[in-house]
Amino acid sequence: MNVSVIKIGGNIIDNPAELEQFLTDFSKIEGYKVLVHGGGKSATKMAQSIGLVPQMIDGRRITDAPMLDVVVMIYAGQINKHIVAQLQAKDNNAIGFSGADGNLIQSVKRNHPTIDYGFVGDVKQVNTKLLATLLEAGVVPVFCAITHDKNGQLLNTNADTIASELSIALSEVFDVTLTYCFEKQGVLQDSEDDSSVITEINETLYNKLKEEKVIHSGMIPKLDNCFNSLSRGVQKIKIGHHRMLQNSNIPHTTITL
Repeated sequence: MNVSVIKIGGNIIDNPAELEQFLTDFSKIEGYKVLVHGGGKSATKMAQSIGLVPQMIDGRRITDAPMLDVVVMIYAGQINKHIVAQLQAKDNNAIGFSGADGNLIQSVKRNHPTIDYGFVGDVKQVNTKLLATLLEAGVVPVFCAITHDKNGQLLNTNADTIASELSIALSEVFDVTLTYCFEKQGVLQDSEDDSSVITEINETLYNKLKEEKVIHSGMIPKLDNCFNSLSRGVQKIKIGHHRMLQNSNIPHTTITL
């Protein structure tokens, strides 16, 4: 049996019309499927509205205790339940999850030698058996970017990594395709030219494009996750605009080893 794991970026979440179109496309995917989402700009806006100053280092959020309260409220609450309700309206039996629910994703608090990221988690294990049971029961799991440490502590966790780790775990049981959907059509040769999609990237080309600074900043951890997933059993990975979910002719990037 095939499983589609789809991760959506913040720019889709932040645009109601785009999110509605994505969820329409997602709802039509046949077979088992899992949706993973982050939080877009909503958590930053909420934090600022109550006087918190969001802190970022290299594109990664520093999550102190007050910020953790905000991201749990926005990611696991507002955004997650909004998506679940819209999928139910499209006849997808969606259930929203954090990693704490059913102990589905257990993490460990990040231990960095020089940076204190606060309550940020790195995934330790996935409850594959329960996740497979949910899929086989016809459930469409919708995961937010919150996990837990099995000691009562919730942790803010990178949504790309969650999608990757869920895909790796499910590949023990199913054939898994991991798709990262965002506002672009794929990985671009020229970031200013939306039509310059690189249709296929293997590890050799990836290293070359990094050296040439064609691929840089936030795309590097995303692609690192991709190659890690492929090396650990995921069958196929695609990056591009959500229109490709229902139209395979839409240009997009395929990642291969």
